[in-house]
Amino acid sequence: MEAIILAGGLGQRLRPRVPGVPKPLAPIRLRPFLEYLFDYLIAEGILKVTVAVGYGAAAIREYFKEQYRGLAIQYSTETEPLGTGGALKQALRMVTSHQVFVVNGDTFAQVDYRRMAMEHQRGTAPMAMAVKYLDDTSRYGKVNVRSGLVISFESGAQVGSGHINAGVYLIYRDILERSDLPETFSFEKDFLAREVGNLRPQVFFVDGYFIDIGVPEDYERAQIELPEWK
Repeated sequence: MEAIILAGGLGQRLRPRVPGVPKPLAPIRLRPFLEYLFDYLIAEGILKVTVAVGYGAAAIREYFKEQYRGLAIQYSTETEPLGTGGALKQALRMVTSHQVFVVNGDTFAQVDYRRMAMEHQRGTAPMAMAVKYLDDTSRYGKVNVRSGLVISFESGAQVGSGHINAGVYLIYRDILERSDLPETFSFEKDFLAREVGNLRPQVFFVDGYFIDIGVPEDYERAQIELPEWK
């Protein structure tokens, strides 16, 4: 199995806590966050990753180089900010598998990748998306689900329980090859949210550990909670 990790963001909210360090290299108990993510992907059967890098690309490449514990690593580098969609579209051109997992580089979600792949193969949706139930969705926004499919998204700032996007997708390699997509765009807002009626992503419910280190309070929480998979 193959995965793309979106790791090119500026990490502005976390930068005061870890100045000069790209978010994927933010230390968690003296190890970079991306190392924990790699360990989990290896445990789940991922053999190759394409890391979509932008801010701090040289530091990430220098740290991990082309392999980590047998995991083959290649890099898709933004020469200018492309947004999550543009960065993903560029990285997809380096992928060799027909299907590929896409993972946010600042999020750890305990997902059964093998089962997610098997369930998606039994369905007809062009993509699958991991969702997780939270008591408070205000930071992330809600994912509305019906009959095992995503039917709509609601923006954040609304306090209340529900399902959120856990930041793990399984997509076909050619899903973004469309002429009407700009070079720079958001995968979440400009593609997923706008095309949800056509895409109807297959839902994969997860109930394991989840954390997004993008804000200082959750970064500090990760220092205590983030599991070890090595």
